[in-house]
Amino acid sequence: MSEEGVNPRRRRLLVITSGLGVVGAAFAATPFVLSMMPSARAKAAGAPVEVDISKIEPGQLLTVEWRGKPVWILRRTPEMLKSLSEDTKVLADPKSEVTDQQPSYAQNEARSLKPEYLVLVGICTHLGCSPAQRLQAGAVSGLGDEWPGGFFCPCHGSKFDLAGRVYKNVPAPTNLVVPPYSFLSNTRIIIGVDQKGAA
Repeated sequence: MSEEGVNPRRRRLLVITSGLGVVGAAFAATPFVLSMMPSARAKAAGAPVEVDISKIEPGQLLTVEWRGKPVWILRRTPEMLKSLSEDTKVLADPKSEVTDQQPSYAQNEARSLKPEYLVLVGICTHLGCSPAQRLQAGAVSGLGDEWPGGFFCPCHGSKFDLAGRVYKNVPAPTNLVVPPYSFLSNTRIIIGVDQKGAA
C-alpha cells in the first residue's frame, strides 16, 4: 500500500503512540540509570573530613569517621613522645619502612607531620578489628608493668606503640595505617587530603 493510501488519522495515531512509547521508555529507564549513580551519602563517605583539634588535651584521643573507618587523632604528651625512641628493638618496623602504611611525610619516628599529633586509621592490620586504646603506661593499662602505652587488639593480641608501630611476634603484619592528612591551621586538620592535594 502506498503512503498516499494511509489514512491521515491512522498516521497521527501511529506518531502519537510512538511518541508515548519513547516517553514511557525514558520514564521506565530513569530509575535504573539513577540507581547506578552514587548517593549523596556515598559521595560524602569518601569526602575529606575537617577536624577541630583545639579542644584535645595532651594525652587525649579523638575518634572521627573517614571513608567509613575510625580515624584516631592522639595529642601526645612529652612523656609519650619520649617513649617512641625507647625499646624500638621490640618493634617489627620501627623506621616505618613498609611505605604503603603511611605517606612519605609521616615516615619518621613519630609517624606524623607534627610530633605532638598522631593521626591513624583505627583498624588492625591483621584481620580488621579495632584495637583498644591502652594509652597509659604500666599496670593501669592491664597489659603489665612494662607496657609503655599504645594500642592493643583484643581479637588476636596484636600490640602497637604510641606511633601505631607494630610489635614483633604478633599476628598483625604491619604498622597501623596513617591516612593522608594536612594541617589547615594550628587548630584544624583535614583528613583525606595531604600537602599535595592527593587523597
